[in-house]
Amino acid sequence: MRITEVLSTRQSFSFEIFPPRGELSVEEASDIARALAHFEPDWVSVTFSAGGSGNSAGTIAVSRAVEQSCAAALAHFTCYGSSKADADAYVDELRAAGIDNVMALRGDPVPGKGVIDFAYARDLIAHIKERTPEMCVGAACYPEGHVECDDFELSMRHLHEKQEAGADFLVSQLFFDNELFYRFREACVRHRVKIPVVAGIMPFTSTSQIQRMAFTCGATIPARVIRRIAAAGDDPAAQIAAGVEYAVEQVVDLAANGVDGIHIYTMNKPSVGRAMYDALVSCGYLEGRC
Repeated sequence: MRITEVLSTRQSFSFEIFPPRGELSVEEASDIARALAHFEPDWVSVTFSAGGSGNSAGTIAVSRAVEQSCAAALAHFTCYGSSKADADAYVDELRAAGIDNVMALRGDPVPGKGVIDFAYARDLIAHIKERTPEMCVGAACYPEGHVECDDFELSMRHLHEKQEAGADFLVSQLFFDNELFYRFREACVRHRVKIPVVAGIMPFTSTSQIQRMAFTCGATIPARVIRRIAAAGDDPAAQIAAGVEYAVEQVVDLAANGVDGIHIYTMNKPSVGRAMYDALVSCGYLEGRC
């Protein structure tokens, strides 16, 4: 199923498997995918080279497990250091596995590898759409601007280029301040970005995690989040509960303000997916979904 089919009918609800490189086998990642699919997401996205295999085999295997669990899979592909032949072979494997959706990303620089055929994600998007137009292609967006780009307006122009290259929908980087997302959505209007934008939410699970996310992604940490972390103290369970509670508040507010969809970054923790699912059922967010 193409993800745009869902986005055209309702606010979507989805998860991401974000495995630490080299610490997760394909079998373990597949088990996590099946556990998350139990909560009836519209799709589950799978990061590139899941299982630390260093190639695409893990991502495709885990994506296949998602599809077998009755949820659509969104398989990531990072193009930095990849050739057109690499991208073609990957998309062909996805199609052979019955997977209709790919998340086209630049990715981080790879030691010992440089740009081959794709300098930016927009180049990969254009190539996939020209060669395999039936694929549904997602792309990343950055509510606070890309961490490597100091010019927000330039970052927005790059986003419009992804749309023009053929991206079908966008998934945002995590954020903790909804007002920043709403400002970003207004910027999308100014820059003629018209494709659906799915909001990426990460329930914080520890003080160290949220500090790491702020540093690597450039996400702003509001004072109200800091107060909740402080109130949770050193109790791991209390920290997770505080993170889920705050994330649910974000989701409810986003839903009320007409967001196209919600994407939960689970950080490989089905327990976080379950907590988010249970809380969203309790507050009525998932009522009436089919």
